[in-house]
Amino acid sequence: MIPRQITFSLKNSLPQDSIAGILLVLMAVLALLLANSPFSGIYESFLTTPLQVRVGELDIAKPLLLWINDGLMALFFFLVGLEIKREMLEGHLSSPSQIVLPGIGAIAGIAAPALIYYALNQDDAVAVHGWAIPSATDIAFALGIFSLFGNRIPISLKLFLLSVAIFDDIGAILIIALFYSSELSTLSFIIATAGLVLLFILNRLSVRSQAAYIIIGVIVWVAVLKSGVHATLAGFAVAWFIPLKLKNHDGHPMLPHLEHALHPWVSFAILPLFAFANAGVSLTGVSMDALLNPVPLGIAAGLFIGKQVGIFGACWLAIKLGLAKLPDQATWLQFYAVTVLCGIGFTMSLFIGSLAFEAQSVGYMIDVKLGVLAGSLCSAIVGSVLIARSQPRKKTIDQETAEILP
Repeated sequence: MIPRQITFSLKNSLPQDSIAGILLVLMAVLALLLANSPFSGIYESFLTTPLQVRVGELDIAKPLLLWINDGLMALFFFLVGLEIKREMLEGHLSSPSQIVLPGIGAIAGIAAPALIYYALNQDDAVAVHGWAIPSATDIAFALGIFSLFGNRIPISLKLFLLSVAIFDDIGAILIIALFYSSELSTLSFIIATAGLVLLFILNRLSVRSQAAYIIIGVIVWVAVLKSGVHATLAGFAVAWFIPLKLKNHDGHPMLPHLEHALHPWVSFAILPLFAFANAGVSLTGVSMDALLNPVPLGIAAGLFIGKQVGIFGACWLAIKLGLAKLPDQATWLQFYAVTVLCGIGFTMSLFIGSLAFEAQSVGYMIDVKLGVLAGSLCSAIVGSVLIARSQPRKKTIDQETAEILP
């Protein structure tokens, strides 16, 4: 049985998720059009615009693209951290019985795409560094497409998809921390750690000032940015020290209040801007044969094949072994369709790709974008078709009349 408050909250959020997913698509398409138009120079100049912040000896100078990827995306990870903390403490991930199936599926859904990519790129010492690119699910896209089918899909499947995406995010964050961080600066790392300790103290002392948490959070972000660990991880770490139920000075529970305030900014500004900044790839001279190169092929195959095979296969085995059960009121075809949608890896896959090949030539990022777009598009189309086919056919007027009349 699914708690009523969870069902109500999810139903209310789905239209917004749908619009956010559509906006992501539009911004990605706009980026592609600009990158392949006479305005491509303006598009590139926009992304390389230098921005500098200097306070005394502290100097942060980056092009706009990196401010988006390192700065604004830290807010995205902060929101992800808030959502995960809330779900694990009092949401539908707080019950062990409800996390077994999506947990198993997410682990397999991370491993299978990585293995496919590795198998196709193991002979290239540079390309193999992108093994984690096809391992993440884009929750905004996936839920956006899912919500287009309205109430015809069991709510249990939407909860399953959301749970898999949450575990995916946790896995992606761990991967970034362990495999895509450069050499550490000891001083910056100490400052960041001290900031987190101070946040813990504020939490334990029930300090109600949101400004105090935010100011210290910004300091932690700057320290992590300078430390060699990717700066977005600061957002996720800070989120775990925001009190869940403690009310701020305005009388609102702090964590839900911040989550509610940030959600529209992340969904309708930060993620679309990220898509616009990262999806633009020039297709000049690119043929279909380019998709058969090991990097784009490994990414596309990992997303489209690895995700569904890994998640569906592991979940099917878990259900048959009695470790979990099929989501309530869902058919196997509907469940399989959801696992296909998990191959939509747009935002997080592009982000990991930018980390994996940030020191390489632009050709690698072109391959990443081609692979991510191809794999995500195939997953979205096939998943949508399967969901549509899994719906019960509408009864004809004669059939309905025959059921009513004796």
